[in-house]
Amino acid sequence: RINIMTEKENTLTIPDELVINKIYLIRNQKVMLDSDLAELYQVTTGNLNKSVNRNVKRFPDDFMFQLTEIEFKNLMFQNGISSWGGKRKLPYVFTEQGVAMLSGILNSNRAIAVNIQIMRIFTRIRQMLADNTDLRLDIEKIKNKLDNQDKNMEIVFRYLDELLEKKENPIERNKIGYQMQ
Repeated sequence: RINIMTEKENTLTIPDELVINKIYLIRNQKVMLDSDLAELYQVTTGNLNKSVNRNVKRFPDDFMFQLTEIEFKNLMFQNGISSWGGKRKLPYVFTEQGVAMLSGILNSNRAIAVNIQIMRIFTRIRQMLADNTDLRLDIEKIKNKLDNQDKNMEIVFRYLDELLEKKENPIERNKIGYQMQ
């Protein structure tokens, strides 16, 4: 079956920031929760996971894995994910390759368009990390070439190092709700 997307279906109105906020770092990998992907695809989490289970050979451990109870509790705590209603199973998470593989088993026009958007965002994130690394290496090369007697340049590089450190450490979000004292 071939799906042909119309121009309207091909352009999504999902803000990139919404997708970016659904990408988590777990086990040193950028991943997305099954429930978040299901929401973006506009399907139930159960139906998404059924499709994955029917094609489980396409999803090795480096494409998809199930969170441990500790990982899930940490994720809920850090991100304020509600546990009301309770999950019967621990969620699955999909790496970039796993999300790409989902496009092969989900045939709706929306799923295809959402996957294209997610792949572009993963690519941008990877490029930003590479750019930051390149910048840091260039600064180190310049520092090594400079004469240690120039104190003004040393101050400039100290400020640059501080700026790079601020970029690497994410801004803490204000927690919403009441705090017990």
